[in-house]
Amino acid sequence: MNATPTPTPVIVVGAGPAGLLLAGDLATAGVPVTLLEKRPHKTSNLSRAFVLHARTLEQLDARGLADGLEAVGRPLDRLRLFTRLEVDLTTLPSRFNHLLVIPQYEVEKALERRAVEAGVDFRYETELTGLTQDADGVTVEVRGAGGAAESLRAEYVVGTDGMRSAVRTAIGLPFPGRSVIRSVVLADVRLAEEPESLLTVDTVGDAFAFLAPFGDGYYRVIAWNRAHDVPDSEPLELEEVKEVTRLALGRDYGMHDARWLSRFHSDERQAPAYRVGRVFLAGDAAHVHTPAGGQGMNTGLQDAANLSWKLAAVVQGHAGVGLLDTYQAERHPVGRSVLRSSGGIVRMAMAKHPWTLAERAVLTTVLNTVAPARRRMAEQLTGIGYRYPAPRGTHRLTGTRVPDVALKSGRLYEALRGGRFVLITPEPPQDQSVRKDRLAVEQWASARRTAVLVRPDGYVAWAADSADDATIERALATHVG
Repeated sequence: MNATPTPTPVIVVGAGPAGLLLAGDLATAGVPVTLLEKRPHKTSNLSRAFVLHARTLEQLDARGLADGLEAVGRPLDRLRLFTRLEVDLTTLPSRFNHLLVIPQYEVEKALERRAVEAGVDFRYETELTGLTQDADGVTVEVRGAGGAAESLRAEYVVGTDGMRSAVRTAIGLPFPGRSVIRSVVLADVRLAEEPESLLTVDTVGDAFAFLAPFGDGYYRVIAWNRAHDVPDSEPLELEEVKEVTRLALGRDYGMHDARWLSRFHSDERQAPAYRVGRVFLAGDAAHVHTPAGGQGMNTGLQDAANLSWKLAAVVQGHAGVGLLDTYQAERHPVGRSVLRSSGGIVRMAMAKHPWTLAERAVLTTVLNTVAPARRRMAEQLTGIGYRYPAPRGTHRLTGTRVPDVALKSGRLYEALRGGRFVLITPEPPQDQSVRKDRLAVEQWASARRTAVLVRPDGYVAWAADSADDATIERALATHVG
Protein backbone atom coordinates (compact mmCIF):
# COMPACT_ATOMS: atom_id res chain seq x y z
CA MET A 1 0.00 0.00 0.00
CA ASN A 2 1.25 3.47 -0.84
CA ALA A 3 1.83 5.19 2.52
CA THR A 4 2.35 8.66 1.07
CA PRO A 5 -0.20 9.04 -1.71
CA THR A 6 0.13 11.98 -4.10
CA PRO A 7 -2.81 14.30 -3.39
CA THR A 8 -5.40 15.23 -6.01
CA PRO A 9 -7.76 18.20 -5.53
CA VAL A 10 -11.04 16.25 -5.75
CA ILE A 11 -12.04 12.59 -5.71
CA VAL A 12 -15.59 11.77 -6.82
CA VAL A 13 -16.96 8.35 -5.83
CA GLY A 14 -19.65 6.96 -8.13
CA ALA A 15 -19.93 7.31 -11.92
CA GLY A 16 -23.68 7.77 -12.20
CA PRO A 17 -25.22 10.91 -13.73
CA ALA A 18 -24.42 13.22 -10.79
CA GLY A 19 -20.83 12.01 -10.48
CA LEU A 20 -20.19 12.27 -14.21
CA LEU A 21 -21.55 15.82 -14.44
CA LEU A 22 -19.65 16.94 -11.34
CA ALA A 23 -16.35 15.42 -12.42
CA GLY A 24 -16.76 16.81 -15.95
CA ASP A 25 -17.44 20.29 -14.59
CA LEU A 26 -14.36 20.24 -12.36
CA ALA A 27 -12.08 19.00 -15.14
CA THR A 28 -13.50 21.57 -17.57
CA ALA A 29 -12.67 24.27 -15.00
CA GLY A 30 -9.08 23.00 -14.86
CA VAL A 31 -9.36 21.12 -11.55
CA PRO A 32 -7.73 17.65 -11.63
CA VAL A 33 -10.31 15.10 -10.53
CA THR A 34 -10.33 11.32 -10.05
CA LEU A 35 -13.61 9.44 -10.51
CA LEU A 36 -13.89 6.07 -8.72
CA GLU A 37 -16.48 3.50 -9.77
CA LYS A 38 -16.74 -0.03 -8.38
CA ARG A 39 -18.52 -1.35 -11.48
CA PRO A 40 -16.56 -2.39 -14.57
CA HIS A 41 -16.57 0.02 -17.50
CA LYS A 42 -19.26 -1.23 -19.82
CA THR A 43 -22.36 0.25 -21.40
CA SER A 44 -25.55 -0.97 -19.74
CA ASN A 45 -28.92 -1.23 -21.43
CA LEU A 46 -30.60 -1.08 -18.04
CA SER A 47 -31.96 2.23 -16.85
CA ARG A 48 -33.56 3.53 -13.67
CA ALA A 49 -34.65 6.97 -14.85
CA PHE A 50 -36.44 7.97 -18.05
CA VAL A 51 -37.17 11.68 -17.82
CA LEU A 52 -35.19 14.91 -18.11
CA HIS A 53 -37.09 17.95 -16.88
CA ALA A 54 -36.77 21.54 -18.05
CA ARG A 55 -34.32 22.77 -15.39
CA THR A 56 -32.00 19.83 -15.96
CA LEU A 57 -32.12 20.38 -19.72
CA GLU A 58 -31.15 24.00 -19.10
CA GLN A 59 -28.16 22.85 -17.04
CA LEU A 60 -27.18 20.42 -19.79
CA ASP A 61 -27.60 23.22 -22.34
CA ALA A 62 -25.02 25.22 -20.38
CA ARG A 63 -22.65 22.31 -21.02
CA GLY A 64 -23.43 21.96 -24.73
CA LEU A 65 -25.22 18.62 -24.28
CA ALA A 66 -28.94 19.37 -24.41
CA ASP A 67 -29.39 19.54 -28.18
CA GLY A 68 -27.69 16.18 -28.69
CA LEU A 69 -29.87 14.54 -26.05
CA GLU A 70 -32.98 16.14 -27.53
CA ALA A 71 -32.10 14.47 -30.83
CA VAL A 72 -31.96 11.06 -29.11
CA GLY A 73 -34.96 11.39 -26.78
CA ARG A 74 -38.60 12.17 -27.44
CA PRO A 75 -40.30 15.32 -26.09
CA LEU A 76 -43.57 15.18 -24.19
CA ASP A 77 -45.49 18.37 -23.46
CA ARG A 78 -48.00 16.91 -20.97
CA LEU A 79 -47.46 14.69 -17.96
CA ARG A 80 -50.41 12.73 -16.56
CA LEU A 81 -50.08 12.03 -12.84
CA PHE A 82 -53.40 10.33 -12.17
CA THR A 83 -56.53 9.72 -14.16
CA ARG A 84 -57.93 13.26 -14.34
CA LEU A 85 -54.82 15.34 -13.70
CA GLU A 86 -52.49 16.40 -16.52
CA VAL A 87 -49.63 18.84 -16.10
CA ASP A 88 -49.32 21.08 -19.18
CA LEU A 89 -45.66 21.95 -19.78
CA THR A 90 -46.11 24.06 -22.92
CA THR A 91 -46.45 27.26 -20.88
CA LEU A 92 -43.19 26.80 -18.96
CA PRO A 93 -40.95 29.91 -19.18
CA SER A 94 -38.08 27.87 -20.59
CA ARG A 95 -36.53 27.00 -23.93
CA PHE A 96 -37.41 23.45 -22.90
CA ASN A 97 -41.17 23.70 -22.40
CA HIS A 98 -41.55 19.93 -22.28
CA LEU A 99 -40.00 16.93 -20.63
CA LEU A 100 -37.66 14.65 -22.52
CA VAL A 101 -38.26 10.90 -22.43
CA ILE A 102 -34.79 9.37 -22.61
CA PRO A 103 -33.17 6.42 -20.81
CA GLN A 104 -30.69 7.26 -18.08
CA TYR A 105 -27.89 5.41 -19.86
CA GLU A 106 -28.09 7.83 -22.81
CA VAL A 107 -27.59 10.72 -20.40
CA GLU A 108 -24.66 8.91 -18.80
CA LYS A 109 -23.03 8.27 -22.18
CA ALA A 110 -23.16 11.98 -23.07
CA LEU A 111 -21.81 13.03 -19.67
CA GLU A 112 -19.05 10.40 -19.80
CA ARG A 113 -17.88 11.57 -23.25
CA ARG A 114 -17.65 15.11 -21.93
CA ALA A 115 -15.77 14.01 -18.81
CA VAL A 116 -13.28 11.97 -20.83
CA GLU A 117 -12.64 14.88 -23.19
CA ALA A 118 -12.11 17.19 -20.21
CA GLY A 119 -9.44 14.87 -18.78
CA VAL A 120 -11.15 13.18 -15.83
CA ASP A 121 -9.07 10.32 -14.41
CA PHE A 122 -11.49 7.35 -14.47
CA ARG A 123 -10.78 4.37 -12.22
CA TYR A 124 -13.32 1.60 -12.77
CA GLU A 125 -13.52 -1.59 -10.71
CA THR A 126 -12.27 0.43 -7.75
CA GLU A 127 -14.24 0.18 -4.52
CA LEU A 128 -14.02 2.57 -1.58
CA THR A 129 -13.31 0.62 1.62
CA GLY A 130 -12.55 3.43 4.05
CA LEU A 131 -12.26 7.18 4.47
CA THR A 132 -10.66 9.46 7.04
CA GLN A 133 -10.27 13.22 6.99
CA ASP A 134 -8.18 15.81 8.79
CA ALA A 135 -7.70 19.55 8.61
CA ASP A 136 -5.69 19.34 5.38
CA GLY A 137 -7.51 16.73 3.34
CA VAL A 138 -9.11 13.32 3.01
CA THR A 139 -7.50 9.90 2.79
CA VAL A 140 -9.49 7.33 0.84
CA GLU A 141 -8.81 3.60 1.09
CA VAL A 142 -9.75 1.65 -2.04
CA ARG A 143 -9.58 -1.89 -3.41
CA GLY A 144 -8.87 -2.35 -7.11
CA ALA A 145 -9.91 -4.98 -9.65
CA GLY A 146 -7.24 -7.44 -8.55
CA GLY A 147 -7.99 -6.96 -4.88
CA ALA A 148 -4.97 -4.73 -4.27
CA ALA A 149 -5.43 -2.12 -1.55
CA GLU A 150 -4.35 1.48 -2.06
CA SER A 151 -4.56 4.84 -0.33
CA LEU A 152 -5.54 7.99 -2.22
CA ARG A 153 -5.36 11.53 -0.94
CA ALA A 154 -7.55 14.51 -1.90
CA GLU A 155 -8.45 17.97 -0.72
CA TYR A 156 -12.16 17.14 -1.06
CA VAL A 157 -14.25 14.03 -1.68
CA VAL A 158 -17.78 13.89 -3.11
CA GLY A 159 -19.95 10.81 -2.70
CA THR A 160 -22.27 10.26 -5.64
CA ASP A 161 -22.37 6.53 -5.04
CA GLY A 162 -26.08 5.94 -4.67
CA MET A 163 -28.56 4.93 -2.03
CA ARG A 164 -26.13 2.48 -0.37
CA SER A 165 -23.36 5.07 -0.37
CA ALA A 166 -20.05 3.85 1.03
CA VAL A 167 -19.00 7.49 1.42
CA ARG A 168 -22.05 8.33 3.54
CA THR A 169 -21.44 5.27 5.69
CA ALA A 170 -17.75 6.14 6.11
CA ILE A 171 -18.50 9.62 7.47
CA GLY A 172 -21.12 8.23 9.85
CA LEU A 173 -24.20 9.96 8.48
CA PRO A 174 -27.58 8.26 8.99
CA PHE A 175 -30.10 7.96 6.16
CA PRO A 176 -33.44 8.35 7.91
CA GLY A 177 -36.69 7.57 6.11
CA ARG A 178 -38.81 4.61 5.20
CA SER A 179 -39.90 2.27 2.43
CA VAL A 180 -42.99 3.77 0.81
CA ILE A 181 -43.82 1.04 -1.70
CA ARG A 182 -42.64 -2.57 -1.46
CA SER A 183 -42.58 -5.32 -4.07
CA VAL A 184 -42.57 -3.08 -7.14
CA VAL A 185 -41.99 -5.15 -10.28
CA LEU A 186 -39.69 -4.02 -13.09
CA ALA A 187 -39.43 -5.49 -16.55
CA ASP A 188 -37.85 -4.58 -19.89
CA VAL A 189 -40.07 -6.08 -22.57
CA ARG A 190 -41.16 -5.85 -26.17
CA LEU A 191 -44.79 -5.00 -26.88
CA ALA A 192 -47.03 -6.42 -29.61
CA GLU A 193 -49.18 -3.26 -29.48
CA GLU A 194 -47.73 0.25 -29.31
CA PRO A 195 -49.23 2.37 -26.49
CA GLU A 196 -51.26 5.44 -27.45
CA SER A 197 -49.07 7.77 -25.36
CA LEU A 198 -45.31 8.21 -25.11
CA LEU A 199 -45.59 7.66 -21.35
CA THR A 200 -48.43 5.44 -20.16
CA VAL A 201 -49.40 5.55 -16.49
CA ASP A 202 -52.55 4.81 -14.54
CA THR A 203 -53.89 3.51 -11.26
CA VAL A 204 -56.96 1.34 -10.74
CA GLY A 205 -57.85 0.04 -7.30
CA ASP A 206 -54.79 -1.63 -5.81
CA ALA A 207 -52.79 -1.67 -9.06
CA PHE A 208 -50.41 0.85 -10.63
CA ALA A 209 -48.46 0.58 -13.91
CA PHE A 210 -46.09 2.77 -15.92
CA LEU A 211 -44.71 2.17 -19.44
CA ALA A 212 -41.84 4.09 -21.07
CA PRO A 213 -39.93 3.39 -24.31
CA PHE A 214 -36.18 2.84 -24.49
CA GLY A 215 -36.16 3.73 -28.17
CA ASP A 216 -34.66 0.39 -29.20
CA GLY A 217 -37.93 -1.54 -29.40
CA TYR A 218 -38.01 -2.34 -25.68
CA TYR A 219 -40.19 -0.74 -23.01
CA ARG A 220 -39.61 -0.37 -19.29
CA VAL A 221 -42.56 -1.51 -17.17
CA ILE A 222 -42.87 -0.41 -13.55
CA ALA A 223 -45.89 -1.93 -11.83
CA TRP A 224 -47.23 -2.55 -8.36
CA ASN A 225 -50.08 -4.51 -6.87
CA ARG A 226 -50.84 -3.46 -3.32
CA ALA A 227 -52.56 -6.78 -2.71
CA HIS A 228 -49.45 -8.80 -3.60
CA ASP A 229 -46.75 -7.80 -1.10
CA VAL A 230 -43.80 -10.20 -1.33
CA PRO A 231 -40.06 -9.85 -0.57
CA ASP A 232 -37.74 -8.40 -3.23
CA SER A 233 -36.04 -11.81 -3.36
CA GLU A 234 -39.22 -13.57 -4.57
CA PRO A 235 -38.75 -14.88 -8.15
CA LEU A 236 -40.57 -12.82 -10.79
CA GLU A 237 -42.14 -14.17 -13.96
CA LEU A 238 -43.40 -12.16 -16.94
CA GLU A 239 -46.96 -13.39 -16.36
CA GLU A 240 -47.09 -11.52 -13.03
CA VAL A 241 -45.97 -8.29 -14.73
CA LYS A 242 -48.64 -8.74 -17.38
CA GLU A 243 -51.31 -9.39 -14.76
CA VAL A 244 -50.55 -6.23 -12.76
CA THR A 245 -50.41 -4.18 -15.96
CA ARG A 246 -53.81 -5.49 -17.04
CA LEU A 247 -55.27 -4.55 -13.66
CA ALA A 248 -53.92 -0.98 -13.90
CA LEU A 249 -54.10 -0.22 -17.63
CA GLY A 250 -56.79 -2.61 -18.83
CA ARG A 251 -54.41 -4.58 -21.08
CA ASP A 252 -50.83 -5.76 -21.20
CA TYR A 253 -50.06 -4.64 -24.80
CA GLY A 254 -48.86 -8.15 -25.69
CA MET A 255 -45.70 -8.09 -23.58
CA HIS A 256 -43.07 -10.61 -24.65
CA ASP A 257 -39.32 -11.26 -24.85
CA ALA A 258 -38.42 -9.89 -21.42
CA ARG A 259 -34.68 -9.16 -21.24
CA TRP A 260 -34.77 -8.20 -17.57
CA LEU A 261 -37.12 -8.88 -14.64
CA SER A 262 -36.69 -7.67 -11.07
CA ARG A 263 -38.41 -6.48 -7.91
CA PHE A 264 -37.49 -3.49 -5.80
CA HIS A 265 -38.84 -1.31 -3.01
CA SER A 266 -39.13 2.47 -3.20
CA ASP A 267 -37.77 4.51 -0.30
CA GLU A 268 -38.04 8.10 0.87
CA ARG A 269 -34.82 9.05 2.63
CA GLN A 270 -32.61 12.10 3.08
CA ALA A 271 -29.27 12.57 4.80
CA PRO A 272 -29.44 15.26 7.53
CA ALA A 273 -26.35 16.95 6.08
CA TYR A 274 -24.89 17.06 2.59
CA ARG A 275 -21.46 18.02 3.92
CA VAL A 276 -19.27 16.75 6.74
CA GLY A 277 -15.96 18.63 6.78
CA ARG A 278 -14.25 18.04 3.44
CA VAL A 279 -16.70 15.36 2.29
CA PHE A 280 -19.91 16.05 0.35
CA LEU A 281 -22.90 13.99 -0.79
CA ALA A 282 -24.94 14.47 -3.96
CA GLY A 283 -27.64 12.59 -5.84
CA ASP A 284 -29.00 9.35 -4.41
CA ALA A 285 -26.24 9.30 -1.79
CA ALA A 286 -27.92 12.37 -0.28
CA HIS A 287 -31.59 11.70 -1.00
CA VAL A 288 -33.85 9.08 -2.57
CA HIS A 289 -37.46 9.53 -3.62
CA THR A 290 -40.28 7.54 -5.14
CA PRO A 291 -40.19 7.46 -8.97
CA ALA A 292 -43.33 9.62 -9.15
CA GLY A 293 -42.80 12.68 -11.31
CA GLY A 294 -39.40 11.49 -12.53
CA GLN A 295 -37.51 13.84 -10.20
CA GLY A 296 -34.73 11.61 -8.81
CA MET A 297 -32.02 11.80 -11.48
CA ASN A 298 -32.93 15.43 -12.19
CA THR A 299 -32.46 16.48 -8.57
CA GLY A 300 -29.09 14.74 -8.41
CA LEU A 301 -27.83 16.41 -11.58
CA GLN A 302 -28.86 19.79 -10.19
CA ASP A 303 -27.02 19.00 -6.94
CA ALA A 304 -23.89 18.42 -8.98
CA ALA A 305 -24.35 21.63 -10.98
CA ASN A 306 -24.66 23.59 -7.72
CA LEU A 307 -21.59 22.06 -6.08
CA SER A 308 -19.13 21.82 -8.97
CA TRP A 309 -18.46 25.51 -9.57
CA LYS A 310 -18.15 26.17 -5.83
CA LEU A 311 -15.55 23.43 -5.39
CA ALA A 312 -13.64 24.71 -8.41
CA ALA A 313 -13.64 28.28 -7.07
CA VAL A 314 -12.36 27.22 -3.65
CA VAL A 315 -9.72 24.77 -4.94
CA GLN A 316 -8.37 27.39 -7.36
CA GLY A 317 -8.28 30.09 -4.69
CA HIS A 318 -10.96 32.35 -6.18
CA ALA A 319 -13.31 32.00 -3.18
CA GLY A 320 -13.08 31.30 0.54
CA VAL A 321 -14.14 27.96 2.01
CA GLY A 322 -17.31 29.60 3.35
CA LEU A 323 -18.76 29.34 -0.16
CA LEU A 324 -19.00 25.57 0.32
CA ASP A 325 -21.48 26.05 3.18
CA THR A 326 -24.03 27.35 0.67
CA TYR A 327 -24.32 23.90 -0.90
CA GLN A 328 -26.16 22.58 2.15
CA ALA A 329 -28.19 25.78 2.54
CA GLU A 330 -29.34 25.72 -1.08
CA ARG A 331 -29.75 22.07 -1.98
CA HIS A 332 -30.95 20.37 1.22
CA PRO A 333 -34.30 22.27 1.21
CA VAL A 334 -34.79 21.34 -2.46
CA GLY A 335 -34.20 17.67 -1.68
CA ARG A 336 -36.71 17.87 1.16
CA SER A 337 -39.28 19.51 -1.12
CA VAL A 338 -38.84 16.84 -3.81
CA LEU A 339 -39.23 14.16 -1.14
CA ARG A 340 -42.58 15.65 -0.16
CA SER A 341 -43.89 16.24 -3.66
CA SER A 342 -42.95 12.83 -5.08
CA GLY A 343 -44.33 11.10 -2.00
CA GLY A 344 -47.50 13.15 -2.23
CA ILE A 345 -48.02 12.13 -5.85
CA VAL A 346 -47.71 8.45 -4.93
CA ARG A 347 -50.10 8.73 -2.00
CA MET A 348 -52.66 10.57 -4.11
CA ALA A 349 -52.29 8.13 -7.01
CA MET A 350 -52.77 5.13 -4.74
CA ALA A 351 -55.58 6.66 -2.68
CA LYS A 352 -57.93 3.98 -1.44
CA HIS A 353 -59.86 5.22 1.58
CA PRO A 354 -62.86 7.55 1.09
CA TRP A 355 -61.14 10.53 2.72
CA THR A 356 -57.98 10.21 0.59
CA LEU A 357 -60.08 9.77 -2.55
CA ALA A 358 -61.99 12.93 -1.65
CA GLU A 359 -58.70 14.76 -1.01
CA ARG A 360 -57.41 13.69 -4.43
CA ALA A 361 -60.62 14.83 -6.11
CA VAL A 362 -60.34 18.27 -4.50
CA LEU A 363 -56.66 18.58 -5.43
CA THR A 364 -57.35 17.53 -9.01
CA THR A 365 -60.17 20.06 -9.33
CA VAL A 366 -58.02 22.88 -7.93
CA LEU A 367 -55.05 22.11 -10.19
CA ASN A 368 -57.23 21.72 -13.27
CA THR A 369 -59.11 24.98 -12.73
CA VAL A 370 -56.79 27.37 -10.83
CA ALA A 371 -54.06 28.53 -13.19
CA PRO A 372 -51.56 29.83 -10.55
CA ALA A 373 -51.73 26.56 -8.61
CA ARG A 374 -51.27 24.57 -11.82
CA ARG A 375 -48.31 26.74 -12.82
CA ARG A 376 -46.64 26.38 -9.41
CA MET A 377 -46.96 22.61 -9.57
CA ALA A 378 -45.45 22.47 -13.07
CA GLU A 379 -42.56 24.72 -12.06
CA GLN A 380 -41.80 22.68 -8.94
CA LEU A 381 -42.02 19.36 -10.79
CA THR A 382 -39.67 20.55 -13.54
CA GLY A 383 -37.26 22.30 -11.15
CA ILE A 384 -37.51 25.77 -12.65
CA GLY A 385 -39.61 27.12 -9.78
CA TYR A 386 -36.95 26.81 -7.08
CA ARG A 387 -34.98 29.79 -5.88
CA TYR A 388 -32.12 29.84 -3.42
CA PRO A 389 -32.10 31.83 -0.16
CA ALA A 390 -30.57 35.29 -0.46
CA PRO A 391 -29.00 37.49 2.24
CA ARG A 392 -31.29 40.13 3.72
CA GLY A 393 -31.17 43.43 1.86
CA THR A 394 -29.96 42.03 -1.47
CA HIS A 395 -31.69 42.68 -4.78
CA ARG A 396 -35.02 40.93 -5.35
CA LEU A 397 -33.49 38.82 -8.15
CA THR A 398 -30.70 37.35 -6.02
CA GLY A 399 -31.00 33.57 -5.81
CA THR A 400 -33.50 33.27 -8.67
CA ARG A 401 -33.05 31.10 -11.73
CA VAL A 402 -32.28 33.04 -14.90
CA PRO A 403 -34.05 31.82 -18.05
CA ASP A 404 -32.24 31.60 -21.36
CA VAL A 405 -32.41 35.33 -22.04
CA ALA A 406 -31.34 36.89 -25.32
CA LEU A 407 -27.98 38.66 -25.38
CA LYS A 408 -26.42 40.77 -28.10
CA SER A 409 -24.00 37.94 -28.77
CA GLY A 410 -26.52 35.08 -28.56
CA ARG A 411 -28.10 33.13 -25.68
CA LEU A 412 -27.26 33.14 -21.97
CA TYR A 413 -26.84 29.38 -21.67
CA GLU A 414 -24.31 29.43 -24.49
CA ALA A 415 -22.39 32.15 -22.63
CA LEU A 416 -22.40 30.00 -19.47
CA ARG A 417 -20.47 27.20 -21.18
CA GLY A 418 -17.09 26.50 -19.67
CA GLY A 419 -18.36 27.03 -16.12
CA ARG A 420 -18.11 30.82 -16.27
CA PHE A 421 -19.98 33.58 -14.50
CA VAL A 422 -21.84 35.87 -16.90
CA LEU A 423 -22.20 39.59 -16.23
CA ILE A 424 -25.09 41.12 -18.19
CA THR A 425 -25.24 44.91 -18.33
CA PRO A 426 -26.83 47.62 -20.48
CA GLU A 427 -23.35 48.88 -21.38
CA PRO A 428 -20.07 46.96 -20.95
CA PRO A 429 -17.73 48.09 -18.12
CA GLN A 430 -14.64 49.97 -19.26
CA ASP A 431 -12.14 47.34 -18.04
CA GLN A 432 -12.95 43.83 -19.29
CA SER A 433 -9.42 42.41 -19.12
CA VAL A 434 -9.67 40.88 -15.64
CA ARG A 435 -11.08 37.38 -14.91
CA LYS A 436 -11.48 36.48 -18.59
CA ASP A 437 -10.89 32.82 -17.74
CA ARG A 438 -13.98 32.65 -15.54
CA LEU A 439 -16.17 35.63 -16.51
CA ALA A 440 -18.06 36.48 -19.69
CA VAL A 441 -19.27 40.08 -20.04
CA GLU A 442 -22.43 40.42 -22.11
CA GLN A 443 -25.07 43.02 -22.98
CA TRP A 444 -28.82 42.66 -23.02
CA ALA A 445 -30.34 42.30 -26.46
CA SER A 446 -33.24 44.41 -25.13
CA ALA A 447 -33.35 47.86 -23.56
CA ARG A 448 -33.25 46.41 -20.04
CA ARG A 449 -31.19 48.50 -17.60
CA THR A 450 -30.61 46.05 -14.73
CA ALA A 451 -27.08 44.73 -14.20
CA VAL A 452 -27.10 41.00 -13.38
CA LEU A 453 -24.26 38.67 -12.44
CA VAL A 454 -25.27 35.09 -13.25
CA ARG A 455 -23.55 32.22 -11.45
CA PRO A 456 -22.16 29.28 -13.46
CA ASP A 457 -25.25 27.26 -12.47
CA GLY A 458 -27.64 29.84 -13.91
CA TYR A 459 -28.80 31.59 -10.72
CA VAL A 460 -28.40 35.27 -9.86
CA ALA A 461 -25.39 36.00 -7.64
CA TRP A 462 -25.88 39.79 -7.64
CA ALA A 463 -28.06 42.38 -9.35
CA ALA A 464 -28.62 46.13 -9.33
CA ASP A 465 -31.18 48.29 -11.08
CA SER A 466 -28.42 50.78 -11.81
CA ALA A 467 -24.71 50.44 -11.18
CA ASP A 468 -21.51 52.24 -12.14
CA ASP A 469 -18.21 50.55 -12.94
CA ALA A 470 -16.98 50.78 -9.34
CA THR A 471 -20.11 49.09 -8.00
CA ILE A 472 -19.86 46.33 -10.59
CA GLU A 473 -16.17 45.79 -9.78
CA ARG A 474 -16.98 45.38 -6.08
CA ALA A 475 -19.63 42.79 -6.95
CA LEU A 476 -17.20 40.90 -9.21
CA ALA A 477 -14.50 40.94 -6.54
CA THR A 478 -16.99 39.51 -4.02
CA HIS A 479 -18.52 36.79 -6.17
CA VAL A 480 -16.06 35.94 -8.94
CA GLY A 481 -12.90 36.54 -6.87
